[in-house]
Amino acid sequence: MPKPASTARLRSARLAAHGLRDGLPTIADAVRRLGAVQAQDFVASKWVLGARVLGSVSADVDAALESREVVRSWPMRGTLHILPTEQLRPILSITGARELRRATLTHRTLELDDAVYRRARAVAERELAGAAMSREELTGAWEDAGISTAGQRGYHLIWWLALEAVVCCGPVEGRTQRFVLLDEWAPQRGGLPDRDEVLAGLFTAYLAGHGPATVQDFAWWAGLTLGDARTALAAAGDAVTAFDDERFVAADAGWAAGPEAAAPRATGRHALAAFDEYFLGYRDRAPVCEPLHAGRVVPGGNGVFQPILVAGGVVEGLWKVARARGGASVALHGFDGDLEPSRYRSALARWARFTGQRLDGVTTA
Repeated sequence: MPKPASTARLRSARLAAHGLRDGLPTIADAVRRLGAVQAQDFVASKWVLGARVLGSVSADVDAALESREVVRSWPMRGTLHILPTEQLRPILSITGARELRRATLTHRTLELDDAVYRRARAVAERELAGAAMSREELTGAWEDAGISTAGQRGYHLIWWLALEAVVCCGPVEGRTQRFVLLDEWAPQRGGLPDRDEVLAGLFTAYLAGHGPATVQDFAWWAGLTLGDARTALAAAGDAVTAFDDERFVAADAGWAAGPEAAAPRATGRHALAAFDEYFLGYRDRAPVCEPLHAGRVVPGGNGVFQPILVAGGVVEGLWKVARARGGASVALHGFDGDLEPSRYRSALARWARFTGQRLDGVTTA
């Protein structure tokens, strides 16, 4: 069995897998490379993708969604993701029921049961037929039908419908999207693969865009049991290969197993989005960020990830934006002292171009 690889070799391989070393051709290519991108923060998720596609702009993400090559919904971990459209139903077939079981107590507290869901679904299918609705319009239709959406009931009804592959996010409207019927937005073509095939495909896709990674990393990312993750490894067969004694990569990535194998040096500086998969997409984030500093990326463990600065594959700080008079200024917060602003000016200029903002200055906090 190969020995553990050096952290330098691991970081080099991950930068390549993420498309951060060489870039990717299109937004759809970036989504397919990563397998899925956490996207409850819609604006942040756009830069997760844009950072990997040189010369792209925010509207390119909207266009990929509007083209229906990719879709935004709730396939994993109870939160929104952008993923290849054809993968949504297969993934939901293995994650949807488990997510609903995990929500049993919450739904009981909210007094949401099967009867309420069936009524809400009937209203949604009637109102959304041939149409797209905002969250406010959809919850308003439920209220008109006598279905309370107070508190978190409206959100959980939408989430339930998404897990059942009834609705998804559709046309882009500014910083949000309108809801549509999935069968109208992206009709199903053919039957669903069997469970092991779905697991194998999801594991292979995860490694293609996140490898080298462990089975435990995959289980966390996909919101699956460790048993399912191990089944995924076995079912993937020769589509994946060992990188070291605990991590795997996609077989076509071309990484030889062994700590002494040659690898390009991890280079480059990146100003990555909040919730970027480079940090978020693993159970164990220590290879790319000192555990002492990881808490600053997710303050208080509240699930809200901050934008990160990455140099040579290492997360070395955060960046914060202040907007005034039509422009944006960025302050760099280094974990181990001040960061020279010029080091990230190029990366931040790319971000500004992507978002259509004027970059007024880069300072150290």
